[in-house]
This record gives sequence, C-alpha cells and structure tokens, in this order.
Amino acid sequence: MPINRVVRAPRIDFSALRRELQLPAEFPVAALREATEAAARTPTGADRTDIPLVTVDPATSRDLDQALCLTRRAGGGYRVHYAIADVASYVRPGGPLEDETWARGQTVYLPDGKVPLHPPILSEDAASLLPDADRAAVLWTIDLDAEGDIAAVGLERARVRSRAKLDYAGVQAAVDAGRAPEPVALLPEIGALLARRAAQRGAINLPIPEQEIEPSGDDGWRLVLRAPLPVEEHNAQISLLTGMAAASLMLAGGVGLLRTMPAPQPDAVARLRAAAGSLGVAWPEGAPVGDVVAGVDAGSPRGAAFVDQAAELLRGAAYTAFAGQAPAQTGHGGVGAPYAHVTAPLRRLADRYATEACLALHEGRPVPDWVREALVRLPASMSASDRVASAANRGAIDLAEAVLLADRVGATFDAGVLDVDEPRNGAANRRPPGGTIAIDTPAVRARCTGELPLGERVRVRLTTADPQTRTVLFARE
Repeated sequence: MPINRVVRAPRIDFSALRRELQLPAEFPVAALREATEAAARTPTGADRTDIPLVTVDPATSRDLDQALCLTRRAGGGYRVHYAIADVASYVRPGGPLEDETWARGQTVYLPDGKVPLHPPILSEDAASLLPDADRAAVLWTIDLDAEGDIAAVGLERARVRSRAKLDYAGVQAAVDAGRAPEPVALLPEIGALLARRAAQRGAINLPIPEQEIEPSGDDGWRLVLRAPLPVEEHNAQISLLTGMAAASLMLAGGVGLLRTMPAPQPDAVARLRAAAGSLGVAWPEGAPVGDVVAGVDAGSPRGAAFVDQAAELLRGAAYTAFAGQAPAQTGHGGVGAPYAHVTAPLRRLADRYATEACLALHEGRPVPDWVREALVRLPASMSASDRVASAANRGAIDLAEAVLLADRVGATFDAGVLDVDEPRNGAANRRPPGGTIAIDTPAVRARCTGELPLGERVRVRLTTADPQTRTVLFARE
C-alpha cells in the first residue's frame, strides 16, 4: 500500500534494507574524478547576484536545489524569482558521472542516511545553492497577477548568490512573529493564493506528516507525529507553480517531459469518503476531496491515517515524453493541471533534462539532440528508480513500525476500517477476507484479516510484529 510519511528512526539498523535493495554505497572513481573537476569550475551565466535569494529547507539539508525571492509588482500582483541549481553545467553528456546518475535515477532516502544521486562534492557543495557563494543556477522569473494567474515567464542561466540558509521552523516562527525575512515575507500570502487556485482546479495536496520513532523507557519505543508547517505548504506551492510553467512551455514548444497522473476514480473517492467515517473526519456533502484533505490535522493519528489512505487516490503517476504532437494524457490529477519536474535536479535525474528543454524553448533554439535522446529514455529509467525509492520508503516504515509494536503482539486495539479487499473471481483466487485498518496509539496503518465493515470502528488483535520480515499484521477480534 502507498505510504507517504517521512520516517525518522536514528537508532534502528536499516542496513539489511539497503542490501536487499542493492543500493550503491560508493561512486565509481571515474565519476568522482569528473565531479571533483567540475566542482572547481567558476559559475557562468547572467549576473543575478543582486537578487536577494534565500533557501528554505529542513535545517540539516545541504543539497539545496532551490532559492527564492518574492516581491510585489508595481500595479498589482507578484514577481517570483526562483533559482534552481544548474546541475547540467557540472555534468557533461556522455561522461562517467552522467552514466552513474542514470544508474541511480534519484536520491534514495532512508532514516539512517541517504543514497545521493550526485557525489556530495557537487550535491552538498559546489552545485548546491549554499549561502554566501556564487553558484550556477537556472533562474525562473514568474510574474503573477493579483488573482494568482501567470502573467509572464522568464528563464535564463545565471550566476546567483543566496543570502541565507533558512529552515522551515525558523521561517514559521518569524512569520508568526511578524518579522519574516524580506525575500520570503510574501510567502504566506502568495502560497495561500496559489493554494486557493489549486483547490479551484481540483488539486489534491497531501500534507505528508513526519513520524519519528524514539526510545521510550529502558527498552521501549514511542511514535511522534509532526504535521507540515504552513510555510512548508506555501513553499511547495512555489515549486508547483514553476512545474506548471515548465509544462506549459514544453507543451507550447512541442517537446518535453511531463509528470502525468490520471484524475482520481470516483469509486476510489467513494471508498475514501467511507473510510473518513471510521476516523472521525468530517466530509460535508459536496465538498471536494482536496478540501477535505487540506482540512485534516496530519499531526494527529487519525489525520495521518486519512492522509495515508488519501494517497491511494494518487495512483498511476508517470513520466510522459513527447516530441511533436502532445501526448493523450497531459494533466496531473494531484495538481489539477499539466505539470513537470524541474525544481529538484540535485535529487532527481529527470529535472536536469526537462530544464534543458525549457531553456532551449524559451530562447527559441532547437532542443539539443542529447536532451531529446534522454527524454525518450527517461520514463523507463525514472519508473525503475521510483520503484526503488518507494520500496525504500515503504520498507523503512514497515521496519520502524514492526520495531515499535514488537513487544505488543497479542494486544488488542480500537481501529478504523480504511479499506476492504475486493473479492476475486474463481475458486483458485479466493483468499481470506481482510483489508486495511488504522490504530491510534501508536499511529499505525496496517493489514488486518477478518470480515471488516468499511468505514466503521472495530476491535483488532496484533498477531504479528516481526522486524526481521518487516511485517505487521492484525486480526479482527
């Protein structure tokens, strides 16, 4: 089942999961040599070091893809300066470093550390938009009118200089105190405006909670949930805005790479609405699913379970390359519009090539052959790396929750029934009845056997919590 929580469990050993997924431990010597040579290059491009950009990320992050500066436009509306790390200026086509990034596809995150897409000398140093140093960037300049519609888009290679490395908690505290740094003072205003426009499009934004497994007592564990801060959601809206601008540019130019996903199916929405009842989540008559999800407290056990279950709606995401005629599927059901990945090139391979296509189209020149060739291959490559990253996330949460519950096998819990298995036709396909349930303490969503009434509360017994197999299983009482 899709799981979307960010898990932190620093005292749990995830090495077996790393081995199982065959995650690389080191970069090849040739790739490291190329990265070291590239790191010594002086950034080029238009001098935009006068723009007071800042980064806003988790406090411990060093792979900083984005820096922003938000201002008001004369006569109304806003200007968004959004600098993205110019990874293509460091990774040459056809070299050993490019080959290694294709083998990896994306950065894979585990609670005990990440497996980076690029060597840290680039991703956490020379190519990262760290403060007080000139950096190579692709600078998006997006003008919005007072209603949040895009009025104009500019795009160029630039040399930029971030003024500060800000973190979400610090920015939120500054916003709450009315003293947000000038470059991000408008972030709540613009973010809220863009979120309202997204809701009007039918977008579904999942407020992904963070779950941390902490030691408790001599040999126990406890789970702590943290909902995203408002500034995290506002910051995400700037990234979504840029991805939509990129998609529009590529669709108009007839070549590119979209992130596509079908709209949620009505029967899936109906099942989620039924599940909401078991979690005490209010769903007013006629309210769109995006509004319901946005109103949930993802930091509460039942709210987090609802967000996890809502992720079931967002299935079928793909990378869709095209040249000439636009593809049949251009939209992204979660965004409510055509959308492309261009804002995280330090952590995601596809963004590098989609950005190069956007630069060429904006400048009115042909998209380079090496980019066109890459676009055709990227859907399969990114699909493979997505599977690995998803397996890592799912496996990490399964292990953390198995550790959390290992000493409670046989205990009973109150649970909400979130989903029920679809019956299979034919005697050979029959399986015991079951489905998905969520318990409150600790906040765990897992499989349960037995006859389960969708949308109701039931008593369940924990039958398995095995860290070795990363298995948690309940049975209805």
